Amino acid sequence: MQVIDLYIYPIKSCRGIQLSQAEVTPKGLLWDREMMLVDGKGKFITQREYPQLATVSIRMTGDNFSLKTSQDSLTFQPNFTGEKRAVQIWESHTIAIDQGDEIAEWFEKILDIPCRLVRQSPDYPRPANPRYAGNDHTPVSFADGYPILLTNTASLEDLNRRLVAPVPMNRFRPNIVISSDRAFGESSWQKIKIGEINYALVKPCSRCIITTTDQETGRRNPQQEPLKTLSTFRSFPGGIMFGENVIPEKTGTIKVGDPITVI
Repeated sequence: MQVIDLYIYPIKSCRGIQLSQAEVTPKGLLWDREMMLVDGKGKFITQREYPQLATVSIRMTGDNFSLKTSQDSLTFQPNFTGEKRAVQIWESHTIAIDQGDEIAEWFEKILDIPCRLVRQSPDYPRPANPRYAGNDHTPVSFADGYPILLTNTASLEDLNRRLVAPVPMNRFRPNIVISSDRAFGESSWQKIKIGEINYALVKPCSRCIITTTDQETGRRNPQQEPLKTLSTFRSFPGGIMFGENVIPEKTGTIKVGDPITVI
């Protein structure tokens, strides 16, 4: 088994960036879910309500981030100097840093609602759920709940054999994609080693309507696939599961091609 793809999503729910290697930090891959959109009340905004966010592509060049849709583009530099803003993501309440009027207005045209882009503040770390993370000191970005999401190609192949129209892995928005010959074998792993870093697999990932959204066009599948089919064989008390939430045990670098060992 080995790593075959790496992705980060600098702005939560916008399109991902594919990498050949990534820096592993305590709260996940560097720049992953570092920023998110919030509404006028500070509540987080995602593709669940606004699938058109999937059409916003992101490119990183040095300190600059270039955003683009089929209609418009904008380049900006994320900062730590903006106004502090109270925000909410799920049950977490924290303080984030506003990224300014220009980019807020750019996203308002896409979403047709008042919104702000915020960056996670290093002064207000957000803890992962201690029920699964093991303690309340594990930090997490603006990801839903845990630092890293891992998926397995064999698991996707198993799902696609059951579908009329196969779906790509980007429907599940993973950080680490591994190649394997055993579908859902990752569900039985507790710890793995990738390169020189150990990772704890702490909780299966419950899936939502975002899996039914084409990550190129932003269009939803009217039959709610692949979620509908996935529910027929991957439903558990905690939800419809695909992929594993992962916590790194130290910092370092992860690369495409790194071997994987189950510990």
